[in-house]
Amino acid sequence: MEKRVQVGALSIAVLAGLVLSAQDKYSVKVPGGLALSEFRGYETWQTISVSRHEKVVAVILGNPVIISAYQAGIPGNGESFPDGAKMAKVHWTPKQNEFFPDATVPDKLMNVDFMVKDSKRFADSGGWGYAVFDYDAASDTFKPGTSAGTPPQGNDAKCGAACHSQAKATDYVFTYYAKR
Repeated sequence: MEKRVQVGALSIAVLAGLVLSAQDKYSVKVPGGLALSEFRGYETWQTISVSRHEKVVAVILGNPVIISAYQAGIPGNGESFPDGAKMAKVHWTPKQNEFFPDATVPDKLMNVDFMVKDSKRFADSGGWGYAVFDYDAASDTFKPGTSAGTPPQGNDAKCGAACHSQAKATDYVFTYYAKR
């Protein structure tokens, strides 16, 4: 009886340890302070657009601030996005749709990229802060992206500044709001 109690207690302790060690994805940060928690709720944001190539399928999502800005004509009207505008780009590996073989659909989650407009905090990177968080399916956790990731990216809050500088005329944003 005593051995069963010990085994039971050990089992409960192991289970509790697993529960406690499970990552709260919103606790992850990239160097420079940009945290996944700043994008809490991104999973339910409105779709801005989609993109795909042979390595990834992606959906680009926006918070209400950026959606309103797009609907007001930004960046096509020459204005900049307002502070508080946020975007998320969710990347999956592609797979063939089992019902429609010509269609490509998302398979495994790879990573999530983020942009936030904060002209004071990120004055030296066009007013935008960037982050990428790679997803590890085996541990169901996120970690800051690295140059070894797909796509390779830096892992600080200014990691996207160099790449996005080519879109300076559209306030450093590549994605246009897709017509509905």
